[in-house]
Amino acid sequence: MEIARPAPRTLPTAAGEGEAGFPFSAVIGQEQLQLALILCAVHPGIGGVLVRGEKGTAKSTAVRALARLLPPVVDESGARPARLVELPVGATEDRVVGSLDLERVLRDGEQAFRPGLLAAAHHGVLYVDEVNLLHDHLVDVLLDAAAMGRVHIERDGVSHSHPARFVLVGTMNPEEGELRPQLLDRFGLTVDVTASRDVDVRMAVVRRRLDYEADPAGFAAACAPADAEIADRILTARDRLPGIALDDVELRRIASVCAAFDVDGMRGDLVVARTATAHAAWCGRDTVTADDVRIAAELALPHRRRRDPFDEPGITPEQLDEAMREAADQADRPESTEEPCGESDAGSPEDGPGGGDRPDNDPAGPGGGAGQPEDDPDGPGGGQPAAGSGEDSAKSGGPAGSGQASTPAAAPVRPPRWEVPGLGEGAPGRRSRARTRQGRVVNATPDLTGGLHLLGTLQAAAPQQWVRGRRTGPLRLAAPDLRGAYREGREGNLVVFVVDTSGSMAARDRLSAVTGAVVTLLRDAYQRRDKVAVIAVRGSVAELVLPPTSSTDIAVRRLAGLRTGGKTPLATGLRKAHEVVRRERVRDPRRRPMLVLLTDGRATGGTDPVPRARASAAGLARDGIASIVIDCERGMVRLGLAAELAAALRGTVVRLTELTGSAVADTVRTGASGTGARAA
Repeated sequence: MEIARPAPRTLPTAAGEGEAGFPFSAVIGQEQLQLALILCAVHPGIGGVLVRGEKGTAKSTAVRALARLLPPVVDESGARPARLVELPVGATEDRVVGSLDLERVLRDGEQAFRPGLLAAAHHGVLYVDEVNLLHDHLVDVLLDAAAMGRVHIERDGVSHSHPARFVLVGTMNPEEGELRPQLLDRFGLTVDVTASRDVDVRMAVVRRRLDYEADPAGFAAACAPADAEIADRILTARDRLPGIALDDVELRRIASVCAAFDVDGMRGDLVVARTATAHAAWCGRDTVTADDVRIAAELALPHRRRRDPFDEPGITPEQLDEAMREAADQADRPESTEEPCGESDAGSPEDGPGGGDRPDNDPAGPGGGAGQPEDDPDGPGGGQPAAGSGEDSAKSGGPAGSGQASTPAAAPVRPPRWEVPGLGEGAPGRRSRARTRQGRVVNATPDLTGGLHLLGTLQAAAPQQWVRGRRTGPLRLAAPDLRGAYREGREGNLVVFVVDTSGSMAARDRLSAVTGAVVTLLRDAYQRRDKVAVIAVRGSVAELVLPPTSSTDIAVRRLAGLRTGGKTPLATGLRKAHEVVRRERVRDPRRRPMLVLLTDGRATGGTDPVPRARASAAGLARDGIASIVIDCERGMVRLGLAAELAAALRGTVVRLTELTGSAVADTVRTGASGTGARAA
């Protein structure tokens, strides 16, 4: 297969844009995004682009416009435009990688392979909108294909391999949830896009869009020369790429910058090197310069600095300047002329399949192998006061306003995997048991959505052979014989946190322990792919601090703003939680709820506060809502009110200290009954 040089003014249209898509050169205010896309088009080995940003920032428009700039592909069928293939969030693995062609099997009796979306994207762009909502195992598949340039299929009696070299582009809104860090690292470049705050730029964006909508063909024709020039430059840069020189001075600079930012593994160094080389080719240079390295580091390293799901990604210009200065000092030092015997310049084993930090080894990945730790107890929230507590908050008075440094909370251990009893409908996630399109095969079913169940199909066909006239020869199959695989996997849940921030909870050391426990539980919710909501109870109200969202890092930030003090209207908080659950059931009926209540149980708001709180709890229990009560009571004298509240909820009760000690193991072993969340 070879690549043909495009002719000016005859650029193909992108999928989904009609006869004339919005031109790439007409996009305003997103220069960094455009550069990242261009560099990946010049050097597909960079590994693609992850575009993070708010809604309405031209993410999808720029990606679709890029496809029209790629050189046409010449294959055995002749020349064709490079394709833009969109991968839907709800796609099945068979649709993505390909599968057995059942129609030809049943019609012609021959085994045949039906290619998937990865094959269609060969020499084009594979676009995944809302990539953060994609099932983890699908993300693993497409990122491995992007890294290897091939797809290997061994399933349903099919052994097949085909090339799949494409520019991988994923877009996401961070408010809807993050990619887990190990998968984030597999994207070569990331760009954070925001709408410009410059009035002139915003006016220009709106004007161009209105002009395009008024006359799409005329607008595209006016921009065709500029787009054709970019397309020609991409092809010229591709031709120039093999001859670009990356000398040891710049290679040392790259290694120094990556070391300065504590980049794990060697993939970051390799991506920076490839990106710098592509940028030099794009600019028409024959040698990589310090400017190329800086631009490459700015695009390739920010997302590789994250050590925890709740860490903010990004590198400030000042941090990059400092790293470049240190790298310059390193580059000026004399190099050692001695090399250990047997060492070579062979590529790192982490660059490609089998790499030491590939997603398959990710403890937070699909399946979460038994015995593998799923969080770092020493990371944020693991023994460190949460935002709004501890040393930093003490300097400004903190939530309790005491102005004194708090006693650090004990280091929380990993919480057990509490799960909702029963079998769910399979909202994407990894907490509770559910019927899903992926997972282990339990039995056969007439429903084919889970893939073909070969043994079940044969068993259904066998009794019909005499009626169908078969005496000898191959088995005679018919459409009614087909059986699908009934699969069980894991689902994500809606976890509603109700946090008591009343006066009885406002002691600094207790609040630090509570917020630390919430952060630990939120990290667990992040790894389980749950949606979370946070309700704060204090004074006379229950405030919905965070509506249901998949972005657990926002929940952590909201904890910093919690106010404390006043009475404890627990009944109001529980009714608020019930209201949130009912409303979310309408929006997302497949996602089952779970309540996590952190309180000492001392209801004091309104008349008859304790009976009213128990009545509200009983209402949640009657609605079948699984619950966990974290008993935050301390002191020599204990009233046991939280345990009584857990009994009314028919839920599990765990003392706050059990989240910071070995007693968690007992909770894991004993589990819970009723509608309480079960510890797995």
